[in-house]
Amino acid sequence: MLVEYKTVSIKNVTIFYREVGDRGNPTILLLHGFPSSSHMYRNLIPELMDQYHVVAPDYPSFGNSDQPGMEEFEYTFDNFASLMNQFVEELKLEKYSLYVHDYGAPVGFRLAAGHPERIQAIITQNGNAYEEGLLSAWDPVRAYWENPTEENKNNVRPLLTADFTTYQYTNGTRNPERISPDAWNMDQMVLDRPGNNEIQLALQYDYRNNLKEYPNWQEYFRTHQPPTLAVWGKNDMFFGPEGALAFQNDLNDCDVHLLNTGHFPLEEELETSAYLIKQFLQDRLT
Repeated sequence: MLVEYKTVSIKNVTIFYREVGDRGNPTILLLHGFPSSSHMYRNLIPELMDQYHVVAPDYPSFGNSDQPGMEEFEYTFDNFASLMNQFVEELKLEKYSLYVHDYGAPVGFRLAAGHPERIQAIITQNGNAYEEGLLSAWDPVRAYWENPTEENKNNVRPLLTADFTTYQYTNGTRNPERISPDAWNMDQMVLDRPGNNEIQLALQYDYRNNLKEYPNWQEYFRTHQPPTLAVWGKNDMFFGPEGALAFQNDLNDCDVHLLNTGHFPLEEELETSAYLIKQFLQDRLT
């Protein structure tokens, strides 16, 4: 069984996605974070594809998807979620388990709250939905939200540099030398495309609106009670373990596992993550 690399046009934007597995099996929709793409799932997908139908798209201006200009496309999480909703409908994914990481959370939780009937289970890996999870690394971005001056905007720009992208992958890991540079080099190649920096800064500014949605997502959790697995890199500089534990405040069926690694747990804890995901889904979907 081989992964297929496909594209589909949504809202006049070419969206790249990876797809593999029998459509007769349960579907898992993998939504990536910042500054990554479906490439972050390159090792997880083979672990899941024998038992599941797996789909992993890239958002506009990430990975291998189109990078429409800011005058052509509204770079907000609302619009990303709207586009991903159309993507789900185009692929006829009627029911699926949702895996979210980082930016995947505000995209995916909008999808879930908008169409709870489609969600069979949630796996969150450093995908936050609670104020408790936001650490001090957000301070420069918060300053930009509160006062979007050019100075505060420039204080966010270091998040887009090669050094910081590398740091995101290696910080908090037990063995940084085991983290493949292919990951951060792929991400940085996209960040360095002309015009991408301003797009990423627009998304960083719009992230403030995700916090306003937290009560809505938490209400979705309480009302619909999706079985949830939180597999968290506990040394993440952005999203602390309190964010993982907070899901248990609203969900009756919520397994939390704090792994001794950083922001991208799949880079260092692939086997543990894959085992926990498969065990969790096997117990909940059968």
